[in-house]
Amino acid sequence: MTKRFGHNLFWTAAALWVFSAVSAMAFEPEPFRTEPPKSTPYAKLEPTYNITSFMDKKTQTKQSVEKETEDIYFSADEMIDNKELQTITAVGDVNIIRKDQTLKADKVIYNQKDDIVTAVGNVSIMQADGTVVFSDYVELDDQMTKGHMTDVRIIMKDETRIAAKKFRKLANDNKVMENVVYSPCDVCQTKDPLWQIKARKVKHDAENQNIYYNDAFLEVKGVPVFYTPFLSHPDPTVKRRSGFLAPTIGSSSYLGGFLQPRYFWNISEHEDLVFSPMLSYDKGIVWDGQYRKYFYNGDIDVLGSFLHDDDKDKNRGSLFMKARYEINDYWLADVDINYASDSLYLKDLSLPDKDNTWLTSRLRMQGFDNRNYAAVEAYYYKLVSYNLREADKNEFNRRNLNKPFVAPLITYENISDVGPYGAYTKTNLDFASIYREDDVSTQRASMINSWVLPYTSPYGEKYRLVASVKSDLYYVDSYTNEENEQFTGSVGRVFPQVGLEWRLPFVKATENSRQILEPVVVAVAAPNGGNKADKIPNEDSQDIELSDANILNLDRYPGYDRNDTGSRISYGINWSSYGNILGRTSAFIAQSYKFNKDESFTSEIDENNNFTDYVGRIYAAPSDYLDLTYRFRLDKEDFDFNYSELGTSFGPNMLRAYVSYIYLQKNDAAENFYDSRERKELYISLTAKLTRDWSLTIYNRQDLAYKGGSIEHGGELIYEDECLKLITDVHRYHSNDPEYEGNYEFTVSFFLKTLGGFGSK
Repeated sequence: MTKRFGHNLFWTAAALWVFSAVSAMAFEPEPFRTEPPKSTPYAKLEPTYNITSFMDKKTQTKQSVEKETEDIYFSADEMIDNKELQTITAVGDVNIIRKDQTLKADKVIYNQKDDIVTAVGNVSIMQADGTVVFSDYVELDDQMTKGHMTDVRIIMKDETRIAAKKFRKLANDNKVMENVVYSPCDVCQTKDPLWQIKARKVKHDAENQNIYYNDAFLEVKGVPVFYTPFLSHPDPTVKRRSGFLAPTIGSSSYLGGFLQPRYFWNISEHEDLVFSPMLSYDKGIVWDGQYRKYFYNGDIDVLGSFLHDDDKDKNRGSLFMKARYEINDYWLADVDINYASDSLYLKDLSLPDKDNTWLTSRLRMQGFDNRNYAAVEAYYYKLVSYNLREADKNEFNRRNLNKPFVAPLITYENISDVGPYGAYTKTNLDFASIYREDDVSTQRASMINSWVLPYTSPYGEKYRLVASVKSDLYYVDSYTNEENEQFTGSVGRVFPQVGLEWRLPFVKATENSRQILEPVVVAVAAPNGGNKADKIPNEDSQDIELSDANILNLDRYPGYDRNDTGSRISYGINWSSYGNILGRTSAFIAQSYKFNKDESFTSEIDENNNFTDYVGRIYAAPSDYLDLTYRFRLDKEDFDFNYSELGTSFGPNMLRAYVSYIYLQKNDAAENFYDSRERKELYISLTAKLTRDWSLTIYNRQDLAYKGGSIEHGGELIYEDECLKLITDVHRYHSNDPEYEGNYEFTVSFFLKTLGGFGSK
């Protein structure tokens, strides 16, 4: 039983009276009524103290009653005012409405002398959120601060059922329920629900905000499977309180079987700690925990784990921390730390970022002021890739031993106000210091001054003229270039560039669709050469794949260390369609013509012609049964695919398939910068809806390159109905690393809706 269970239990029973927040469950309830009887037209009451006042929280003065009863409406077949007995009785299809709440009963009696309100026969109360409460008998006394009910039955807005044989509201807003049952499952008249919770007594201590259970059972199909003589938890008004959370029970190929108890420490309203050590069969104790704190101007979240691996005789651990603090209205500081002791620790324990090649940690401070932006950053990297070690052990060791440390990285950007003709200027300043202990280190200062003029002609043509000058100043230490020559010293360069972009969109619109055809031409004028690659290392511009994402850019490099030299013309065409017939579909294809074959960008991806390859993309979602994205690069001469990337899902919900394929041609010219081997990978998954409650998913991730094979495969079988979810997962990850122990994983997770559950890892 969880806090949410208690919340549902006591909050729902608040529907019994408007003046009180209570909750209830039931023992052997009668079949629930799914809807209340139809109401008769409402007649507005006169502003006097009468039987409808029982819906108020406390007895009120005549003045306050007059104010409150303006929103009260009621109707009945007959009204009887007995002056002798001092009772007012409403008989026959009684309907009382006040503030989106409706009470219905066969009879409602108000005893003015003893101050007792009684509702008898088919009593139902409907809340504004859709919750409906049923009872056979309701009695309120002592100025409506006390009372009791019998045969209480509740249908919540999410169709959860709660019922109780008896319910009593005592002094100080305390409540007691007897013979209680709770279930979110569908209830049939002749069958037990899939699962339910029964308790002999449930008590709510309003002052101490606690809920207590006596003799509670968890039943599955009417069979008791768990019993506790006593249980307590905070009531729904308590948002946070220290205590034990539900433990985790599971197993993995690395840890073996394990138990993970969890203790929540509510340090303050804005600060907490979860201590959750894992007691494993094979590896002993894995210390694990999470700390969170929220400040007025920021927050911090720390997640860490640690173990001593006796088999390897070494300490292993991880640390993930995110923190953010608003210094003032202009400056914001944040930190993101991601650390693991070794390349396999995250995989062995299935922790976050387990598939990453690098773990990147960052410390940053940002400033925002109108059209100005500034940032000061520092970066630290941790190499956790086994694939790189397999491909080139020497390169892996070199990078691992000489990981870069970037501090500081300073960025500043200013965009001027727009001039009378729409022109504006843009200034970028960037300073980076990259340090390695036994390898090349670099300090760089860069400035880019740009002038931009956008223009739209009367004929719909869209122009964009950009003129820029980039200035760089470097100090390089221990750099060895491609000719195996070493350089240490200062070097500078200046790089001007002018670009003109032209677009002309053609639009065709009908009642059912709209199509847009847009040719695009980008002309760039820049000097040849001047990168000084023999003296300046390439630290931030190694991603040099020509693609649909960068072919129309003036500067196709992602960083500052390489300038996009040479003049060129890029041209392409965009087509898109939106409407009821073709849904949403678009296509793009483009190519560049370079005036100098040795321009820096394409020369590094083995281009020896004035024309580049064709690049493009296709997106199609013509209906709910197909969603496709395809990106490609075609050889300019024989139209062979040098790059392909496909992602598509298709089919109805009963049988849905997903296919992902990526192919990247081997790039010998870039082998000095990154792993440039040929890559082919195919991922296929198939999801079948076997029945209303059962579904099956199978998947496989395959390396199609030379000496490839299955990277990962598995399946998932899920059962889910209105109150239970069961997930069974079989997963296997293939790795060539002989030290990796977590290649096989079997997971079973079981959840009782509104209560929680447990699973294996």
